[in-house]
Amino acid sequence: MMKLAAVFLLACALSLLVPSGAAAQTDYVIGPQDVLTVTVYDHADLSGKFSVEADGTLTFPLIGRVKAAGLTLRALEDTLKTQFADGYLKSPQVAVAIDEYKSQRVFVMGEVRGPGAYQLTGDMTIIEALAKAGGVTQTSAEEILVVRPSASAKSAGPAAPNDTESTVLKVNIRELQAGALSQNLLLRDGDTIVVGRSQAVYVFGQVRAPGAYPSARGTTVLQALSLAGGVTDRGSTGRVKVVRAQDGKNRELKVKLTDIVEPGDTLIVGERFF
Repeated sequence: MMKLAAVFLLACALSLLVPSGAAAQTDYVIGPQDVLTVTVYDHADLSGKFSVEADGTLTFPLIGRVKAAGLTLRALEDTLKTQFADGYLKSPQVAVAIDEYKSQRVFVMGEVRGPGAYQLTGDMTIIEALAKAGGVTQTSAEEILVVRPSASAKSAGPAAPNDTESTVLKVNIRELQAGALSQNLLLRDGDTIVVGRSQAVYVFGQVRAPGAYPSARGTTVLQALSLAGGVTDRGSTGRVKVVRAQDGKNRELKVKLTDIVEPGDTLIVGERFF
């Protein structure tokens, strides 16, 4: 199964299709500790960088404290225009942009190289968050969960998939690699990305590298043998059997190379008759 080495390449392509820059930022919801760049055109003395305080307000020259937390950047622009126009400036032109994202974050957990909390920056997608976490490991599952807390939930840490107050969204890495943009979710503040560990198939007998290998959905017997380095000169692809747990018992099944293996299967390649 292709891993996130391919996903990093895909991230570059997707970045051309996902909104970015100032136009996309205007929908960002401001929070405490964010640092904003405010430009009042033709008034350099009123422009600069402003930090949102813990109470969600900013302090500006002339107009004093302004509530910023909970507003989008465009909404704050409109608020500032209105207040500057109220006896201070004639037809003020104001632009607000994010200088530092500090109020919102997402969590990336499980089979990634750098699990932890990451700042939510602009229109961040799941593929960008995975890239920030260093990509998934070789033992990652094909399906990824995005646990999204309810609007009323205010959690200081990652949300659990069994949290009844959260919504669980599923993303398929294989479909994402194939270019399914519907899988590249836009993340929200507090989202937790959970990358599980894939179940393995076990390949023994006359193969070059016996052992356990991650099993993606739809893996065939031939593909599983390829993961184990292929059949040795003494092995026979016509003498492959599978030991599979069924109804609490291990059963031995004869299989063809095109049959689909199941997680937990043990493949055994026998020797040639001559």
